[in-house]
This record gives sequence, structure tokens and C-alpha cells, in this order.
Amino acid sequence: MKSKFLILIFALSSTFMIAQEKLADKFFSNYGYAKATELYEEVLKKGDTSLHVLTRLGDCYYNNSKSVKAAFWYEKALKYDEKDINPEYIYKHIQSLRSLGDYEKADSWMKKFMEIQNNDSRIKGYNPENIAKYNELANSEEKNSVKIQNLPFNTKYADFGSYIHDGQLYFASARNTDNKKLYGWNKEPYLDIYQVKVDKKVDTVTFGTPDFISAEKINTDFHEASVAITNDGTTMYFTRDNVGKSTKKVKYDKKGTTHLKIYKATLVGEQWANIMELPFNDDIFSTGHPTLSPDNKQLYFVSDREGGLGNTDIYVVNIEGSNTYSEPRNLGEQINTEGREMFPFVAKDSTFYFSSDGHLNLGFLDIFKSQLLKDDTAAPVNLGAPYNSGYDDFAYFKNDSEVENEHTGYFSSNRPNGQGSDDIYAFDASVCTQIIKGITRNQNNNDVLTSVTVKLINDVGKVISEVETGDDGAYEFIVDCNKTYTVIGSKEDFKDDQKKVTTDNEHEKVTEADLYLEPLIFESQIVINPIFFDFDKSNIRTDAQYELENIVDVMRAHPTMVIKIEAHTDSRGRDKYNKKLSDRRAKSTMEYIISRGVAPNRIESAIGYGESQLLNKCSNGVKCTEEEHQSNRRSYFYILEE
Repeated sequence: MKSKFLILIFALSSTFMIAQEKLADKFFSNYGYAKATELYEEVLKKGDTSLHVLTRLGDCYYNNSKSVKAAFWYEKALKYDEKDINPEYIYKHIQSLRSLGDYEKADSWMKKFMEIQNNDSRIKGYNPENIAKYNELANSEEKNSVKIQNLPFNTKYADFGSYIHDGQLYFASARNTDNKKLYGWNKEPYLDIYQVKVDKKVDTVTFGTPDFISAEKINTDFHEASVAITNDGTTMYFTRDNVGKSTKKVKYDKKGTTHLKIYKATLVGEQWANIMELPFNDDIFSTGHPTLSPDNKQLYFVSDREGGLGNTDIYVVNIEGSNTYSEPRNLGEQINTEGREMFPFVAKDSTFYFSSDGHLNLGFLDIFKSQLLKDDTAAPVNLGAPYNSGYDDFAYFKNDSEVENEHTGYFSSNRPNGQGSDDIYAFDASVCTQIIKGITRNQNNNDVLTSVTVKLINDVGKVISEVETGDDGAYEFIVDCNKTYTVIGSKEDFKDDQKKVTTDNEHEKVTEADLYLEPLIFESQIVINPIFFDFDKSNIRTDAQYELENIVDVMRAHPTMVIKIEAHTDSRGRDKYNKKLSDRRAKSTMEYIISRGVAPNRIESAIGYGESQLLNKCSNGVKCTEEEHQSNRRSYFYILEE
């Protein structure tokens, strides 16, 4: 007999845990993380240490940016067999550890994550050295806000080096398969300079069909690339292999190496002509990748000439006349290293951009920016993701724009999943933000509610901001464009209210989202939504538990409050049976509230009245709709003492 009794107790306990877990899940799905945390932890205390409970606890803390506890629960969850664990929880654990500054432990988990998710984009460019800086760069704030587009005219061959002037985008490409000569480095055709029309509208950019640059003598059978054009559009600088006067052969140095040189051309009508070699070129070293200062008085370039600091350095010359230049000056060790510095570009605001593998980077060439032209002590800054990856990222170009907050341009990369060996990518880092604001009000009378906690939750359920309303009941959040958010208002003795807001791409648009919180205490009652029971049953369903948690919250907030519970049925069924059924339901309701920690003496009574107190005409024998019957199936929670 005792054995059967123990089995019964265990079964009841197990049923209770399952029900409470379902209730916790319901709160979790509605962003009620604090309540879900409490319920999951109670389930845990009763012996349920399932992977589901542990990971959900981790998620509750993770979504509220509580890294210590998130890491604690994920660590416990990850003691399960790795085959049973969604790798996403490993990554969340890594993120939690990084947030705590525990980079070594995060690194050990990253290695396990890499074994499981060897194609995951988050492991590209992983470098076990300098973990903290790597993570900072690879997960920069711009990673998810900057739009990156692989341009539609890229090919399977190398395409790189963008420069826009007068609605035309100039770039280098090895797509000319008519040129039967192949470059020995990559077995692709030699590079030519192309141009393509760019049509930019408010929300879209379209490209025409690329064609050779408008010039008869710029493209040869060898390399041409890297364009820079003066502000007046009359002079172009570009890079070319060291070709002879006939442009049919390249010239080699004594070691059999051909070098790059910078040439310039002038616009004659609609054609680039009058090609001239710059005087600071030489046959024994390379000079290339030209770019101009905003005032066109300086020309920056790359060279491996003697006296440099590394493999290739960036230099500058003053433009003193039609074909007269100062002596080249090395930009110095703030920019140049023992490695490669390449592809300089100077933006309209004089910010200096370049690529390097000598400064701290994610791998191979990374794009950097520097304020060297304004402050010669300024150190370069790695742009981080998404501009940089674990591959070559270079040839940054930023559009000149008079539009505030507009930041668009192009860069080149050989990162995987492109269309060719090198591809051109457009980026849009325009700062587009919107405002979600509103007033918190009492749903019953529209009065302004003060001291309401309003949370902003992103589309993956993470709380990203929180404010408390003042005397005017107002709240306001600045949010990103093209995202979905949920705002939730909470206040003691009120039901939460939430609104979902999806932003579009209109900068500084304001969305009004007033929150209407329904009072849980009205006159002498605690008022909640109807509690539903299964037909002919008195057990408390999960949806009923969800509503009863409002009663629990009110009684916790008012520790001296005493209530009584009444339960009523409709007229269907025998009167005597309905009275007994409603009484069982009233007592089940009371037992649930007590099970949640409310002292039994705070519930004076729990009585069922059956069908003796109908609210409408629907007595025995009267035809009524289901809705009319439903209004008679109700529970009351009367406040006797506060």
C-alpha cells in the first residue's frame, strides 16, 4: 500500500512539474522572463534538471543581459552530451563569457564550436591570438547594421577597386577573355579598366552594363587598375604594368621582374587620351594605387621603393604643376609597417583609409582608417566587421554626399561565397533611426500612469532598453530602421500591456505606441480574465495558471491582503452537480494560489455556487448562445482585508 502511495505522490509531483514547466514556457514566449525564471527555478528545485529547463534559464538571463547567471546555467546545460545540444547554446555561452571578459574560457568553447559548426560564418577569420581584440573587431556594432551587397556585375574573375565620378563607377576586372594572355599569378586574364553607369535613387541603386573605359589607349594586353579622377573631371590617374612605348611588351628589371607605374590621362571630348607616365616612377620598383586629396593638391600612392618600412608603403607627393611633383614622402610608421600597406583613399572629410596586413587584423589585408592628415599622432583604426573578414579586404571607397547621416560606398574582398576571386561589395552604413514613443495609461479610465516600467525587446526576445515613466507617463526609445520590436509596460497591481512595432527605412520617423495597462484591483475585487476548465473537470489548466499568476502577484505586493474565492457555472447540467463542480473548481483555484507561496490563512474561503447566481436569463430550459452561457461561468476574487 505504501509503495502505491509513493508512486501516486511521484506521479502527482511529476504532473505538477510538467504543468509548471508549460506555464514557464508560456511566460517565456511572451517575454515574461522574470516570471519564467522564477517558475523554471522552482521546477529545478523539484528535481527537473532537463536540458530544456537549463537552457531556458540561461536564455532568460541572457535576454536580460545578465551574463554571470546566463553563463552559469549554460555551463550546466553544456555538461550534457554535445550531440544533444543545439550549437547555438554553445555560442550564447561563448558570448556570455566574452561579456564577462573571460576570453580564455570563451576561446576553449570556441574551439568546440568550430568542431561542430565548421561552416558557421562566425568562425571565419578566427585567430587564437589577441582574442579580446579579435572578438571586438569581428563583432563590431556595425556588423549587423551595415548592409553589404555583392554587386550584380561581378564575375568569376577578379573584379575590384571602385571609384565613382559623374555617375560612372570605374573598376578593374580580369573578365576580358578575348585577351588570350593569362596572368601567371592566378591564371586569369590580365586586368583592364571598366566603367559602368550608376543610377542612384532615394532607396535603390541600379547599375548598367559594364564596358571598357572610354579610351582607346588606356587598356593594353597587360594590367591596368586603380583609378583616381580630379574634381573637375579632366585628369585621370591610373596604375599600369611597366609597358614600353608600343604597349605591346612589358619592361623587366635585371631580376626579370616587371613593376607597376602610375600614368595619367586627360579628357578630350568624351575620351581619355594624352597618356603620360609620372616622373617619380622607376623601372626597378613599383608605384601604383593612386588617390587624390580632397583639394587635389596631393597624390597618394603605394610603392616598394628603397628606403621604405616594409614590403610596400604608402607615399605622398605634392602636385606642383602640369607634370611637376615634389619628392615622394613616406607617410611614416603611424601608417606603414613591415608588412603591406596598400590601396589608399582620402575621403572628402580628409579621413585616410588604406589596407594593411601589418597592423592588428582579422587575417590577410584589412581596411583601416586614420586621422593622420588632421593629427599626425593618430593611430589607425581597424574598421572591423563587416568591412573586414579573415580574407583580403581592400580598395575602400566612400561616396561624397551632402546628405546628413548617409554613409555609402564600396570595398573589395576575396571572402568566400562571392562570385569570383575578388569581388566588389557595396556598403550602406547610413545612420537610419526611428523613435518609438507613447504614454502609459489606465485602460479603464484613460488616466496617465506613472512609474510604469517600459521595456524595449528586439526580434529575438532580448531586452535592449528599459525606462520608467514619470509624471507625464511618457516613454521614448531610439531604434534602428527596418527592425521589429516589442514594447511592454509593467506596473504593480496592473496587467502588462505590449505593442509590436515594425520600423521601415524612413529616417527619424516617429511611431506612437501608447500602452494601456488594465488594473488588477477594481473596487473590492482582483479582476483577471476568465479562468477556463476542461469540460466536467476541476484541474487547473496552464492557461488558467497563467491568469492566476496575476492573483499571486497582487497578493505578494500586498502581504496583508485577505481574499475569498467564488466560482460559478452556467445552468447546463443538474443543479446539485453544478454546485459540487463549482466548489471543486474554487478549491482547486485556492490550492494553486497556496502552492505558489501564499499563506492559506490569507484565503478566507473558496466556495462554489453552481448555477444559483446567474447573470442573465439563461436558466434551466432557456435557449442561449455559447457566449451567453460563458458569461455565467466565472470566478470572483473578493478583497476582504488589505
